[in-house]
Amino acid sequence: MLLEHRGRRPVVPESAYVAPTAVLCGEVVLGERARVLHGAVLTGEDGAVRTGSDVVVMENALIRGRAGHHAIIGDAVLVGPHAHVNGAVVEDEVFVATGASLFPGAVAGARSELRINSVLHVNSRLEPGTVVPIGWIAAGDPAELFSPERHEELWAKQRGLDFPGTVYGVPRGTPMRDIMARQAEFYGAHLDDRPLGEA
Repeated sequence: MLLEHRGRRPVVPESAYVAPTAVLCGEVVLGERARVLHGAVLTGEDGAVRTGSDVVVMENALIRGRAGHHAIIGDAVLVGPHAHVNGAVVEDEVFVATGASLFPGAVAGARSELRINSVLHVNSRLEPGTVVPIGWIAAGDPAELFSPERHEELWAKQRGLDFPGTVYGVPRGTPMRDIMARQAEFYGAHLDDRPLGEA
């Protein structure tokens, strides 16, 4: 389904394929021969989503553009099932496995691999060719790799990356009630979205 959001419409070239159950909303531009499979959501409601050529976005993946952090996907990239690319840059020939998550301000360098359920944290940069193992977390610029049992060391690095400020625009410690009131208002803008004809 293609949705216009606040006057912004997805752009889908003839050579691309968007499954009938996928959703492209707002400022989304697909590259040549891009493939967006069933249940995937690409949403450019606040910032752009752009893919290069020969990109495959698999089932139930989410790619979200954010204000100040567009989601930019290079050429020859695989975004696996249930993966989450949120305001991040994914350079050419990157493999983003099932369930991997990339957060705002993150950059996955060319030919890197984010394996199953791995994380590239906010404002972190993964060097080209780096492999993030299954379930590991990459944080910092350049990113350091942390296994799940190194949580205290990860938190020492993660604290300075400013997740609440980068993702929600609020200081650390802001009550969830305040954050979610802002989020509910923001996503309420979708009440005016309208479906576009077949592409």
